Amino acid sequence: MLSVCATPIGNLDDVTLRVLAELREADIVLAEDTRHTRGLLRRHGIDAKLVSYHEHNEAERVAQLLPRLAGGERVALVSDAGLPGISDPGARLVRAALEEGVSVTVLPGPSAVETALVASGLVAERYAFVGFLPRKAGELRALLAELAPLGWPVVAFESPQRLPATLRALLAGAPEREVAVCRELTKRFEEVVRGSAAELAGRFAEAPKGEITLVLAPVAAEPPGDEAARAVADLVSAGTPRRLAADVVARLTDVPRNELYRASL
Repeated sequence: MLSVCATPIGNLDDVTLRVLAELREADIVLAEDTRHTRGLLRRHGIDAKLVSYHEHNEAERVAQLLPRLAGGERVALVSDAGLPGISDPGARLVRAALEEGVSVTVLPGPSAVETALVASGLVAERYAFVGFLPRKAGELRALLAELAPLGWPVVAFESPQRLPATLRALLAGAPEREVAVCRELTKRFEEVVRGSAAELAGRFAEAPKGEITLVLAPVAAEPPGDEAARAVADLVSAGTPRRLAADVVARLTDVPRNELYRASL
């Protein structure tokens, strides 16, 4: 059986009883960083056989582990923080195990995504999670432009070194957009800084320390009346009589014709 175990995102006491029990019972524990996981096990008095499992040896480990899983061994998979397979190694092993008919169970627990979303105060009924933001400036700008039309918050991971550049990119596109920089969540120096992209670009002009989760509020939509008024102005600039332009746009929108006409004067 393969057990995918969520581990603390910071505070070592934020681990479930089910995960602790599974780590005690497992024949082996797959860890992204065995030194990091050893600290968690030591904190809770667990003695387990640790085997490294990370992005650089994932393919090799999957080939080694499938026969053991098929043979009935109990394997627990953890990452350094949070749930394996979400912006961390693990998805390949889960897919391979399922294809081989191996039982896979997921033990839920701490999540930097949902913790940051709630702490930001920007919670909505829907949200988008985009993992780690692109390293290259052009790719980052393209992603931000792609996300701009969304009407719900966006959560992303970012490195502290790249945070200033990311905030400057947000500033260039939507300076008034609400942003929350969530740093070192659940740890001793936890900090959640909220403000506009302009404010936070100034606040984090230099790279901070610690792990960063960003929450971006939806880009404020332009009021329909403003869009309609601009459409009238464009028609008038193209030579359409003002009253006719207002009448045409009013028929296509819910904005009163008289209001559009007055706004165009």
